[in-house]
Amino acid sequence: MCLVPLLGNGPGDRSRRVGFELVTKAKQQSPGTVSGGDATCPFDDCSRLIPGDHIKAEAQVGRMGEQLYAVAFKRRVETKTKLGKRGKDKWERGYRAPRPEDEGSGAIEAALAEKLPEWEALDMVPTESVPPGHKTDEPIRYGISRWRDMFSSRQLLGHATAVKVFRQLVEDEKAAGRWSELTAAGFAYLAMSLDKMLNYNSRMSVWMSTREVIANTFNRHDFAFAWSHAEMPPLVVGDGFQWAIEQTAKCIGELVELVRPAGGVGAGPQTGFDFDQASEAQPPPAVTLTCKPGDSLDHIADASTDVVVMDPPYYDNVMYAELSDFFYVWLKRTAGYVYPELFRRQLTDKENEAVANPAKFKGEKGGKALAGRDYQQRMAAIFAEMRRVLKPDGIMTLMFTHKATGAWDALTTGLIEAGFAITASWPINTEAEGSLHIKDKSAANSTVFLVCRPRTDHGSEARYWEDVEPTVRQAVRQRIAQFQQGGIRGVDLYLSCFGPALEAFSQAWPLKRGAPRQDVEQTRRRKRQSEMFEEEYDPYAVTPEDALEVARREVKEWRLHQLTHVQRNVELDNLTSWFVLAWDAFEAPVFPYDEANRLAKVCGVDLERDVVGKLAEKKTSDLVLWDSVTRAAKGSLGLPDGRDSMMDALHHLARAARSASLGSANELLAKHSLANEPGFLVALEAVLEVLPVGKEWSGLDLPDAAAGAGADFDALEKLRRLALSEKVAEPEQLKIWQDEATAT
Repeated sequence: MCLVPLLGNGPGDRSRRVGFELVTKAKQQSPGTVSGGDATCPFDDCSRLIPGDHIKAEAQVGRMGEQLYAVAFKRRVETKTKLGKRGKDKWERGYRAPRPEDEGSGAIEAALAEKLPEWEALDMVPTESVPPGHKTDEPIRYGISRWRDMFSSRQLLGHATAVKVFRQLVEDEKAAGRWSELTAAGFAYLAMSLDKMLNYNSRMSVWMSTREVIANTFNRHDFAFAWSHAEMPPLVVGDGFQWAIEQTAKCIGELVELVRPAGGVGAGPQTGFDFDQASEAQPPPAVTLTCKPGDSLDHIADASTDVVVMDPPYYDNVMYAELSDFFYVWLKRTAGYVYPELFRRQLTDKENEAVANPAKFKGEKGGKALAGRDYQQRMAAIFAEMRRVLKPDGIMTLMFTHKATGAWDALTTGLIEAGFAITASWPINTEAEGSLHIKDKSAANSTVFLVCRPRTDHGSEARYWEDVEPTVRQAVRQRIAQFQQGGIRGVDLYLSCFGPALEAFSQAWPLKRGAPRQDVEQTRRRKRQSEMFEEEYDPYAVTPEDALEVARREVKEWRLHQLTHVQRNVELDNLTSWFVLAWDAFEAPVFPYDEANRLAKVCGVDLERDVVGKLAEKKTSDLVLWDSVTRAAKGSLGLPDGRDSMMDALHHLARAARSASLGSANELLAKHSLANEPGFLVALEAVLEVLPVGKEWSGLDLPDAAAGAGADFDALEKLRRLALSEKVAEPEQLKIWQDEATAT
């Protein structure tokens, strides 16, 4: 879309608005008006920067509005068969700029103002406030103080009307004498369908341009503020409530299919709500569903269970209870109208949730560490209960994914303390490529499945870590090639290797050190934690984190060997190794600071001394890598001859090519005799394999955060072709781009 400012009588004219026009090419689009939380005034006679804090302040007093800027639609297209007869109609997606009759905001606001008092009195719309929390603080900052504020006026009118109709249908069924347990269950499913509609029709449900569909509210697993959102029409055929109900019916059918005997009556997937047919189907085998805390399964006898299948909470990745309130406040007004005993709480239980939520320890010293310890203890109690109910030869499988080593350490510690050993592990790709919570971020696509069995020698005499460490290293080395051949790369390669490392570690437990820990940083951290938790620091203690460190070192050596194709009997300097491995692992310029620090330790780099302020900057809990031009602007490029680090030389060359000319970069290369320096050639080869391929070669626009790194790739690849093609081979990743271009 192209933004068209309607200037009116100039600055100060409150009637000034912006219009929109449809464009057909990306370069015709207007530049964005929001970046990093700050905004730029869209009017040409102003264009001033509006700080994010001012925007939040305005939103908190109710002065943030919204405007319709585009309409997506489908048009029916008739087709003809080869014989000239009418074929099956097709539907095409189209877009247009909004028209005055599309808006209807005045009528919507008037209808809402008229109905809200009655709906509030009848408890048909949420009136609960959004409580402060780890994830809920974000919408509160933008003036979303009540759960119903998560919806635009149009959306709220539709959702509240649905609640009213739901309750009327319940009353109609009861008045007609048709109420039964089956009818009640049907209305519970209908309530879930209405919640499905909530998920795809809120102020956080955005338009996914890659798939041309509306994304659900929690595609990012948080309440991140959306500067533009999509609205799904509730009553259009094929969309809205019809779509939501069909989706719920499809899920029910798939669940029914899972529990029915193969090939039995009604074994096929259900396509709609047909309860009469369901009653005639072959009775399914007995399935018992219970809802109890995982650490207190008092209805299950000791050693009575063959298999436990678990998908545990992912540490601090998702605050399930905080997010669930979005649905709960509506469900208790629909499903709660049918099953009031299940919805007695005002909001969901956050205190007893097994997640690492620092909001539970707000105001306390070391809140993040306390949250991690709380998660570890809760998971240990859950695993202990699983150990109690499992038979001696039983098996437990669980899936886990998290970039942070601390999350793996907490989970594995809980497993070991409960008396389990990990006997197998497999990485499985579980994330869609278009998923918004992994897009353009250093996120993991894979989940690691762990197979665990009860330990038979629980409590035996401790072995020495120094004797077991080579076994852990060998376990990783035996699997890493297999993982890479299976297409696993980036941060997923590190996570996948955590599995075999923890297998060997857990099977050797209990462990202790023969000599006290030598890692100064970790020693200090553990001493601080011992003071916080009032427990004595033990320099001879071994934790799962030690095994993860071994895994990371093995992956480091493997990847550096893979990225340098010509063996020159020279190793990369430490800082260049870290830079290469950071891009190789995270595949993004922004990634968690803690993980960057762990990688730095493996490479012999002090992150604060050698990286921050020189090659990157720290922003909250993330580290942001700089490209060559940014480093130059910050005055942190270092020496051009690479005596301190070859990353300095490479960035000097890339900056010269980008800011001056390729000839200037070639002169700089010759001036410092870098073409004859083996260390430089290895560094160039490795860096060209990990930087994102720029638009010059890919033809694609990179995300803003990675555009500078892509420009560095383009500059260095041009220099390689000009002056170093006989010494440094063409990057393998560039060959892949060229092969794809040829195939298409």
